[in-house]
Amino acid sequence: PSWVYILQSDSTGRYYCGQSSDPDRRLRQHNDPEYQLSKTTKRFPGPWKLVWKQECLDRGEATRLERKIKKRGISRFINS
Repeated sequence: PSWVYILQSDSTGRYYCGQSSDPDRRLRQHNDPEYQLSKTTKRFPGPWKLVWKQECLDRGEATRLERKIKKRGISRFINS
């Protein structure tokens, strides 16, 4: 299964939306200073916490949901 997830920075309140087959592992990667493949969450201060996730049937559905959330605005999506 694929998951769409939203993280929030504890220090700034900023949101980040992404997708993964394992959101808990991905959260650890976002917070690991040695891990280099999560550039957005390295550019902005954390630590990051998981505030929302939803399982999708496949990666295509996850991609569509992630786009919908980002188009609407992550904070608007979360606060609706």
